[in-house]
Amino acid sequence: MREAFGAKFDVPDGYLNTASIGIPPTDVVHALTESVARWGSGLDHPADFEPAVATARGAFARLVGTAADRVAIGATASQLIGLVAASLPDGARVLVAKQDFTSVLFPFAAQQDRGVRVTEVELSEIADHAADHDVVAVSAVQSSDGRIVDLDALRQVAASTSTRVLLDVTQALGWLPMRLDWADWVVCAGYKWLLSPRGAAWLAVHPDAPEIRPNSANWYASDDPWNTTYGLPLRLADDARALDLSPTWFAQVGAAVAMDWLAGLDMTAVAGHCAGLADEFRTALDLPPAGSAIVSVQVPDAVSKLTAAGISCAMRAGRARLSFHLYNTAADVERAVNALRSA
Repeated sequence: MREAFGAKFDVPDGYLNTASIGIPPTDVVHALTESVARWGSGLDHPADFEPAVATARGAFARLVGTAADRVAIGATASQLIGLVAASLPDGARVLVAKQDFTSVLFPFAAQQDRGVRVTEVELSEIADHAADHDVVAVSAVQSSDGRIVDLDALRQVAASTSTRVLLDVTQALGWLPMRLDWADWVVCAGYKWLLSPRGAAWLAVHPDAPEIRPNSANWYASDDPWNTTYGLPLRLADDARALDLSPTWFAQVGAAVAMDWLAGLDMTAVAGHCAGLADEFRTALDLPPAGSAIVSVQVPDAVSKLTAAGISCAMRAGRARLSFHLYNTAADVERAVNALRSA
């Protein structure tokens, strides 16, 4: 059992794979266990999950620096990005980063039959080319190697041009301090750095962003979900809830506990801890510091060496990927370094 930032985690030594699956605090596990037990005993009604949905929605808003009424809920990042992509006009020009995560790229690429043009450039060149496009869609932190997009430059682009900005913060939110009330759309899945169950995702929409067609319109997106469940006419909420997907209940139960706690932390301190450990690891391998909680290393047989030493990591883009979250320690760094230095 480990303690970090006031929470307890039943996380094994050497777990450096948060970029794949985050480990929840024990309070989250207890909340989920109790909720499943209630379900198994027939004690819950659908409306009983509303407080969890509202808490998680509000916590996400606080983490990205916006208001809860600008936040829609979904199940996956790609589903929410797909709403934005499907709402672009025919012929729209979309700029993306080369080798970004496909859940950011594919929703726009799937619109090419409508003349939507998707152009790839290096991550470092995104801001330079943004003004020549209608939309920039990019991960704030790259999944494969932890590189961080120049958010300040993108903010300047958003302020000084007509280019719209969509940010996927799935690999950033929860360890990187962020205030993104300037971006048109901010999307995040909760099962990595937000330490929540898979099945919960959020979309923050800027009030001046182009209108999104609610292609997933459903009863829960109604202006009065519990009293307008049958028949026409279309009756959608007058805020971002019009884009809501019906909630995945248990994912929202866990997210409410995990994210409410995370939203109350000093994210600057969290980033210092997470990126600090990652940079200690990089320094030990003679790599320059990067200020990111994700590290990608090219060492022969890296994944097999790390796995043999009891390190949980991932193989991404042909390299070993390690990720350091708030429950990791210097001992995890030492174990990983020693494993990679072994013969």
